[in-house]
Amino acid sequence: MFGFFPPLTRLGSSPDLSKMATGQLFSRTTQALFYNYKQLPVQRMLDFDFLCGRETPSVAGIINPGSEGFQKLFFGQEEIAIPVHAAIEAACAAHPTADVFINFASFRSAAASSMAALKQPTIKVVAIIAEGVPESDTKQLIAYARANNKVVIGPATVGGIQAGAFKIGDTAGTIDNIIQCKLYRPGSVGFVSKSGGMSNEMYNTVARVTDGIYEGIAIGGDVFPGSTLSDHILRFNNIPQIKMMVVLGELGGRDEYSLVEALKQGKVNKPVVAWVSGTCARLFKSEVQFGHAGAKSGGEMESAQAKNQALMDAGAIVPTSFEALESAIKETFEKLVEEGKVSPIKEVTPPQIPEDLSSAIKSGKVRAPTHIISTISDDRGEEPCYAGVPMSSIIEQGLGVGDVISLLWFKRSLPRYCTKFIEICIMLCADHGPCVSGAHNTIVTARAGKDLVSSLVSGLLTIGPRFGGAIDDAARYFKDACDRNLTPYEFVEGMKKKGIRVPGIGHRIKSRDNRDKRVELLQKFARSNFPSVKYMEYAVTVESYTLSKANNLVLNVDGAIGSLFLDLLAGSGMFTKQEIDEIVQIGYLNGLFVLARSIGLIGHTFDQKRLKQPLYRHPWEDVLYTK
Repeated sequence: MFGFFPPLTRLGSSPDLSKMATGQLFSRTTQALFYNYKQLPVQRMLDFDFLCGRETPSVAGIINPGSEGFQKLFFGQEEIAIPVHAAIEAACAAHPTADVFINFASFRSAAASSMAALKQPTIKVVAIIAEGVPESDTKQLIAYARANNKVVIGPATVGGIQAGAFKIGDTAGTIDNIIQCKLYRPGSVGFVSKSGGMSNEMYNTVARVTDGIYEGIAIGGDVFPGSTLSDHILRFNNIPQIKMMVVLGELGGRDEYSLVEALKQGKVNKPVVAWVSGTCARLFKSEVQFGHAGAKSGGEMESAQAKNQALMDAGAIVPTSFEALESAIKETFEKLVEEGKVSPIKEVTPPQIPEDLSSAIKSGKVRAPTHIISTISDDRGEEPCYAGVPMSSIIEQGLGVGDVISLLWFKRSLPRYCTKFIEICIMLCADHGPCVSGAHNTIVTARAGKDLVSSLVSGLLTIGPRFGGAIDDAARYFKDACDRNLTPYEFVEGMKKKGIRVPGIGHRIKSRDNRDKRVELLQKFARSNFPSVKYMEYAVTVESYTLSKANNLVLNVDGAIGSLFLDLLAGSGMFTKQEIDEIVQIGYLNGLFVLARSIGLIGHTFDQKRLKQPLYRHPWEDVLYTK
């Protein structure tokens, strides 16, 4: 059952205590909706659930505006998927039993999202974590909540906890602290404070000198908290399992005086141990603003000394200092035990929370195999590195695309003439007009309305032995023949006997009298810059022999790149024979054509879309229909 809080009161006026309810806010079956996903506090809630032996997770759903799906988290050893909803209304409809709304939105949007949650019939409690929510917005939230029998905890709160049952977000800190404070099982003490940080300290204190916390609430340090110290003390007074209450107030405001009124009117019949922090403020010559927005004395009545005296006069147990608070709690609890009002609690051993793999690896407790090996790049530092060379160094040295390919493909910095050759190959092979098979496929796909990637891939898929994919084969066969000192006759006729066309030889358009300009440019560059062009010269002798057979059996661009790349690898002195064989075998050289031709295929895609070309249909006049 959820409590109904009286209308908001300030400046010491008496609240309407007749409307106070009797129920507690949370139980072992309470479930929450978590707004604005934060991994750590959600996981801590689930770990607390497991520690307490809950059967179901306390987080029913997550609300992330604009996104949907599932978020993977752990519930003990088991990995679970928690639904993610794009809107508060959808989440509430999907999880009607979730009655707590935990709001991790920023102070800019916390009020609007909290009001939206309060207006949902299924939500009974809203916890607002953000600090700095505008006071006018907070007042509207408080007024709406009280008028509709709902509870607001915060703003500027860490939340609250019912020991052994449910906790909000980061309340009580780490699992180690929760275990030390014995919050995995209920005690007999109700605790309420303005400060979340001090709540963690007090949970520890209470656990040392009593049987522990039953329920703890941090109402938040803003000037206008959604619920007050007295609201929760009056609730605690009507929860049978709570035998005594501890209150930790602070200077500033007059919230504590509503508790004073309740004590004077006899509305609280259980022991209340109270302390108001901030007695040191009198040592300062001027007014001091402490940590919270509300922790600022506005006169004598708002001083810590005046509040402590008023609480003591009303019947609360008030120690002489904060240091004496622990002793006061201990003495009060021991008296209750002597009077037989507190039954001994059976201690239980909480289950071990499985440690996350990442933290276990970091602490050296376990070792785990990796799933991927990478030797070409590293993004773990302040900037990415290509083969150990920082990105900034690449830019500062004025390196180009050829140098980046050198690092990422060959894992070393090749001489400038090598990287320049790579760049020339890319430029010369970027496109060969709209009629070749790759460009044709890309154009047809683009005109079908497909996206860039689909159009690009449709063209790339045509690359193979018959279109642009002969560079590796040309290099492989030329290298084998040259290394074995085969004459052009022996090489060509041997290939013919095997039924294999010589890769890198032959062209549909180019001939002895109409040479491929690209081949000529490549050969000219190599002869001027390469230390050796042995493989290229061998390819030229093969061309001389094949031209004696047919006028179009010229050395084509595949053959030129393939043979010259062999000269690049061998002549640079940076590769072993085994490495050169591996490069050719893996398909590095075809990769060069794929990279280059992608530029042209992308261009054809953009060209067709810019021209708004319609769906392509091949003319039937260009088809031979036959049986």
